Amino acid sequence: MLSSGTSFGEASNGAVRFSVMSGRRIENVAILGGGPAGSSLATHLARRGLGVALFTRGKRPPIIVGESLLPAIVPHLRKLGVEKEVASFSRFKGGATFIFDQKGGMSFQFHDVPSVSTTYSYNVPRDRFDETLLEAARRAGAQQIHHSVGLEASEGEFLRLDEESREAARSALGADPDWIVDATGRSRLIANLLDLPAIVGDRRDAALHAHMEGVPMETEGNVHTDRLEHGWGWRIPLPDCVSVGLVVGDEFLHKFGNSSEEQFDAYLRADAVTREWARDARRTTPVIRYTNYQLRSERGCGPNWSLVGDAFGFVDPVFSSGMLIGLQSSEALAAAILKGTDRAFQKYERFVLRNLRVWQQVVGYYYNGRLLTLFRVGEYVRQTPPGRMMDFHFRRHMPRIFTGEGTTNPYSLGLVAFMCRYGLAGNDPRELEVH
Repeated sequence: MLSSGTSFGEASNGAVRFSVMSGRRIENVAILGGGPAGSSLATHLARRGLGVALFTRGKRPPIIVGESLLPAIVPHLRKLGVEKEVASFSRFKGGATFIFDQKGGMSFQFHDVPSVSTTYSYNVPRDRFDETLLEAARRAGAQQIHHSVGLEASEGEFLRLDEESREAARSALGADPDWIVDATGRSRLIANLLDLPAIVGDRRDAALHAHMEGVPMETEGNVHTDRLEHGWGWRIPLPDCVSVGLVVGDEFLHKFGNSSEEQFDAYLRADAVTREWARDARRTTPVIRYTNYQLRSERGCGPNWSLVGDAFGFVDPVFSSGMLIGLQSSEALAAAILKGTDRAFQKYERFVLRNLRVWQQVVGYYYNGRLLTLFRVGEYVRQTPPGRMMDFHFRRHMPRIFTGEGTTNPYSLGLVAFMCRYGLAGNDPRELEVH
């Protein structure tokens, strides 16, 4: 059940309705999906001695995309024991660059942001990153099951694996699972089975992405977010190539050809911003296409099940927040499962829903032009005496949002909201709106 009548991130009735199994300790968990959220959850639970059956699909096609990790993810990589390995196949990420238009943009480096605990991150190839987290789960003791899982629903929204999946879980765990976690990403297995209410965001774009060589960067190692004449694009530097993405309205893209390759290649050379750097660039992979939209379930837990990662909800990828939400949520859900109480699962739901709401609010400031206008205003205001006095305060809080740390700080969030509304110095944000 999808709805657009409630603003994204708000529950329709402001309440979460579920009741977990009472009086029974959760000892065995079936996790459906071996992506980053599912693998991380499996690691946390297996380390605490729970039996974990991690259902993964068979061999998938290569994931041709780069992922630009936020600095706030690095502590999670350390907890999972994988940072050193991730660093070995990734590109060091020192900051972020935003291109406003042909007139320029701005960059900031994480080490220049006061009071952040992590001053770097990584740009990672997703296929190797996902496999690294999956291997960490196996090392922790999770039992990987290469099996397409099936679910059955009974009265009261209790779920169980279908017979074939139960047999596979019993072989791995020696018992039926006490708890089922949907980590199937946008397949949303449980949400679709139970027809859970969901809120859909306003935008629906096509995202085209591929790997390229010969792509110049304003600042080496930085993730680049380019505002285009229509939509926006990313440039994520990887060790041997650059992941390039275009997020553009589907109807507009049809003007540039019929296939994804035709549309990607033609639009790169047509847009005023991208054609400047795409002139000598060469695409080295096929173009992958997916629909970019925003969605979250109004509920994330039931009597013997939970949702995690994209299966619970996802926001626009402009700030690469999805991976952070997924890893944070997997740790929070592990804590709830270990406690096994209504209160613990309610706390988990509130945590995830708040994260989705906060990030979508910040994404909205990017699309409506207020964030980029604020960045541009800040570039010249800080050259004035009053601006220099205020600059340290703003640099202490505003960039922390984009490292991922500030999203848990009400003051940092409030400052961004206040400045995006009142700090534009009379400039019209529509001039930097993303169409």
